[in-house]
Amino acid sequence: MSVLESIVAGVLLDQEKRLLSDSELEARINSAPTVRDPLLSLRKNKFSVIAEVKRSSPSKGALAEISHPESLAMDYQSAGASVVSVLTEERRFGGSLADFDAVRKSVTIPMLRKDFMVNEFLIRESRAHGADLILLIVAALSDPELEQLFSLTQSLGMRALIEVHDESELNRALALSPEIIGINSRNLHSLEVDINAFDRLLPLIPDHIYKVAESGISSLDDAKRAHDAGADAILVGEALVRAESPRDLIESFIGIDR
Repeated sequence: MSVLESIVAGVLLDQEKRLLSDSELEARINSAPTVRDPLLSLRKNKFSVIAEVKRSSPSKGALAEISHPESLAMDYQSAGASVVSVLTEERRFGGSLADFDAVRKSVTIPMLRKDFMVNEFLIRESRAHGADLILLIVAALSDPELEQLFSLTQSLGMRALIEVHDESELNRALALSPEIIGINSRNLHSLEVDINAFDRLLPLIPDHIYKVAESGISSLDDAKRAHDAGADAILVGEALVRAESPRDLIESFIGIDR
């Protein structure tokens, strides 16, 4: 079993503890906070940051003790981040929907639920908790699943960040006519990072699609490389939670294209 398969298996086990009836889930969706448009927020800067609340990762283990995720997220927002990403996967990333809820009550910018969305319940659950943006990982889904979950995401008013890490996955993503594509430099099967993925894949994405560089960005030089390859934004977690001043780091990233 690959790392990705192992994570998805855990996600499905944890989902069983949270299952709701269709009527209860629909009621929660109807009372959820209004969607905030992540694309509108991202496009306010020439080069934007999706800043992530992240306690740990499968590749690095524990990264930071974050006792008040809402405080960290508010720091991200005040520094100029366009979107806050919150990990909600519990087993490998140490996140939770409780973290997401706490942040949603505290920030005014859009939020990405960063988890492994592999079925309709998880998409609907995300909107019920106020998600504005969700992640669809091409490597974790068949083409019919990808199309079905993308369509559901749109019908609920959210946007989807379609994540790829090679040319084959990019071609599958482009078949959806997506609005946002993320290039993940980390292979989720092996956890190896190939920063060259940005140089190789970002130029292949049509200009009308918003482009996000994910993973492997630990310094200003990494961010500049992603920008020069064609990224409109970067998604950063580890570097921010380990930084002495996340605010200064975000401001330096945003300043790349000023």
